[in-house]
Amino acid sequence: MREHADIRAILPQRHPLLLVDRVLELDPGKSIRTIKAITGTEPCYAGLADGAENWRYAYPPSLMIESLGQSAALLWLDGRVPTPGDDQVLMFVGARNYRFEGTAHPGDVLRHEVRLDSVVADTAFASGETWVGDRRVATVATLIATRRPVRPSGPVPPAIPAGGPASTPPMVVPSVWEGSR
Repeated sequence: MREHADIRAILPQRHPLLLVDRVLELDPGKSIRTIKAITGTEPCYAGLADGAENWRYAYPPSLMIESLGQSAALLWLDGRVPTPGDDQVLMFVGARNYRFEGTAHPGDVLRHEVRLDSVVADTAFASGETWVGDRRVATVATLIATRRPVRPSGPVPPAIPAGGPASTPPMVVPSVWEGSR
C-alpha cells in the first residue's frame, strides 16, 4: 500500500488535480487498485448554489477519467520516483470505449481497478473499471498514455514578441485565386 505522500512523490499533479488518495494494491507491471475520496469541498462544486438539486453534485466524468488515468500512471511507473534531470513528461493520449454506468457524489469513494495491458516503446495501454462500493460506475476498454521529452529536439520556435501576438506582423499567405485574375 502506498500513502498519499508516496503518490505525490511519483505524480507531477498537485491540488486540485491530484486525484488519487491511496494505492490499496499494486502488482508491479500487471494491476493496481487505488482510491479517491470525493468531498463536497472540491473546486468542481464551488459554484453550486445552496439548495442545488442532488444530480448537480454528480462528480464530473472528466475528473473520474483523470483519476483513473493517474492510477494507470502509478501502475506504469511501478512506484518509481522521478529522478532529478529526468527529461520525460507523462501525457494522457486518450481513451477508447469509456462507458459511464452510474454516478458518484460527495461522500463516495472511487475505487479504480486498472490493468496494464501492454507497453510499446514509451506508450502504455491499460484498461479498467471504477467502482463506488459494490456498484460499478465506469469502464474503459483502452486508456493510452505516453512519455515524451520535456523539450522537443530540433530548432526552437521563435519567441512571441513582448507585446504579445497582436504586435506580430500579419502573415501574408498568397491566395490560390491570385493566379486566376
